[in-house]
Amino acid sequence: MNKSDFFYDLPEELIAQTPLADRSSSRLMVLDKVTGEVQHRHFRDVLEYLESGDCLILNDTKVMPARLHGEREDTGTPVEVLLLKRCEGAQYQDAVYWETLVHPGRRVRPGHRLTFGDGRLKAEVIDIVEGGNRIVRFDFDGIFEEVLDQLGEMPLPPYIHEKLEDPDRYQTVYARETGSAAAPTAGLHFTLDLLDEIRAKGVYVGFVTLHVGLGTFRPVKEERIEEHEMHSEFCILTEEVAEQIRQCKASGHKVVAVGTTSCRTLESMADEDGVLRAGSKWTDIFIYPGYSFRVIDSLITNFHLPESTLIMLVSALAGREHILAAYQEAVRERYRFFSFGDAMLIH
Repeated sequence: MNKSDFFYDLPEELIAQTPLADRSSSRLMVLDKVTGEVQHRHFRDVLEYLESGDCLILNDTKVMPARLHGEREDTGTPVEVLLLKRCEGAQYQDAVYWETLVHPGRRVRPGHRLTFGDGRLKAEVIDIVEGGNRIVRFDFDGIFEEVLDQLGEMPLPPYIHEKLEDPDRYQTVYARETGSAAAPTAGLHFTLDLLDEIRAKGVYVGFVTLHVGLGTFRPVKEERIEEHEMHSEFCILTEEVAEQIRQCKASGHKVVAVGTTSCRTLESMADEDGVLRAGSKWTDIFIYPGYSFRVIDSLITNFHLPESTLIMLVSALAGREHILAAYQEAVRERYRFFSFGDAMLIH
């Protein structure tokens, strides 16, 4: 299967640059994964498609203010450091180490020291690893997360060029587990009131955690998609949520994943027989057409970039032809695309 099989033409003006004032007022395209039939609704109408006994599973990861602006200590050259993931292992126990993206990378080599916030945070580049990422050791007084909250900025996706006035709008209302470099954007449409209405209908609302890496924006370079190497992300499924999902499946109700990250977490935690097991792991699951879903029945998701691993995932659930036809309809109807855009329910 070729990358070009997942291309569609998107006018640039349809890429949403700012969030709507009311999270749940975004549009919702409802796609029947069997027939390809499309309905045009608003996001708050998602309540009509959920039934008592269903499970709604959301990703409670919280985006870090992971972008740091500083300079080289010796030359004053401006640098930007983007935190990707914290380094673990015995060799990293003496301090706080992160794998990072550094710009401009050609001017920052191992041994160079960096400073941020008038010296409140300092760092040394230790190594260059695969892809040109830098391993950086940080020096600071106090608690790293508190220093990061003071000095860091929210790392918006590269296709968003407008300044975000309220950083909380790039967080879900239920975000609680800090660790992501990007938001699980399908969840941005939910309000606390809407979640309360969903629970009142008898729907179980459960949470998994998957810390989203910037690899989610990495383009597929290989023409044959089977040759694409998926990035790894850390995910967690608790026994409580796993048991609720098992009961839901056993009673014939739907498991509805909110976002591709929740979907990938649940599918990663199931064995080949579909048995769901609680735990934590690094997952590099790559879902594309031909994949047999083991856990989820429906998916709430945003509209994804052409030729991305995410449009391949939704195509695996609803069929490539149905997805591309639905996306063409969304373009005709002037839906808003990507992170701050409108939503789709595949059921």
